[in-house]
Amino acid sequence: MSQKNASKAPQESSKLDFKLEDAKHRQEWDDFVTAHPEANFLQSWDFYDFYLSRGNQVVRRVARNNDGDIIGAYAGVVETAKRGRYLAIAGGPILDWNNKVLVEQIFQDMRSEGKKHHCVFVRVRPQLEKSEKSLQLMRELGLKAAPMYLSVEFAGVLDLHKNEEEILKGMRQRLRRALRKAEKNGIEIEKSTDPADIHEFYQIELQTAGRHQFVAFSEDFLTKQFAAFAKNGEAVLYTAKLNGETLAQNFMIFYGNEASYHYGVSSELGTKYSGAPLLHMEAMRDAREQGIKRYSFWGIVGEDETWHRFYGVSQFKRGFGVDELKYTPAHDIILKPARYSATKLIETVRKKVRHV
Repeated sequence: MSQKNASKAPQESSKLDFKLEDAKHRQEWDDFVTAHPEANFLQSWDFYDFYLSRGNQVVRRVARNNDGDIIGAYAGVVETAKRGRYLAIAGGPILDWNNKVLVEQIFQDMRSEGKKHHCVFVRVRPQLEKSEKSLQLMRELGLKAAPMYLSVEFAGVLDLHKNEEEILKGMRQRLRRALRKAEKNGIEIEKSTDPADIHEFYQIELQTAGRHQFVAFSEDFLTKQFAAFAKNGEAVLYTAKLNGETLAQNFMIFYGNEASYHYGVSSELGTKYSGAPLLHMEAMRDAREQGIKRYSFWGIVGEDETWHRFYGVSQFKRGFGVDELKYTPAHDIILKPARYSATKLIETVRKKVRHV
């Protein structure tokens, strides 16, 4: 499901037969990224248009060979925080991990971009399946394990080569019963690509955050993110309703080979009449029609992490019979060691306090 090429010996190159430059063209970028089966929306062009709409500085860099073809790419956002300014690169870079020179030069380019933007560090969470080889590669490149995660590092994923009958068979019995009950109750599914509809999603998110004790995203954040993807047909808001009342909503992103369950909320009524399973089944049907090969339920936590605040929702996702995919965790390129030491201490404490 994700790239495993780091397990092979990197290939040497006798000369630098490529150059690195800023990316300028959306179509060219997305064509390259989506040609890689492990990639998802974290490295999409539109994701960084969203950050631009929020006033962030973004970095989009490509490596071109002598023929002008893209052979590597990464995108990141400059985040300004009290603990230190940093460049965050989630789900990237996208490249051939066996090309040692290319890998080294792209990571060196990340270092240069971080310095240019006056960052304390660069945080990278590669779209590379976790293994001892991948961790060793991070060490060889001079990166240090980050004290805090960057985007999803542990995901529940369904193979959409399976048909609906096969998926139903792989589900836990309790979830199959919930689906039958939802259909019997006449729960209906609505779909929208209108950013204005995120207003209701936000209101329900506030309820959900109160029940599950997490900090809600702002309405501006959610609306601009949805708009950035929806303008090119990559985002859909799915709503489950019973007698006109909203039970649950899913913010889905469809990009390349992956349909991503990005955010989900449920109303007080939705805790009694579960509409969430129907939303996922409908999104899977739509993804399959688009030729998408993978359905990601996004983040999950370990089955033994019963203390974690997302344990319950992780068990719900596992009920679909997901495969569990662990990405190489976030690593840091340290640019200002003294400032970074303070950052590491703050983030270590914050991680414990937040139970994440």
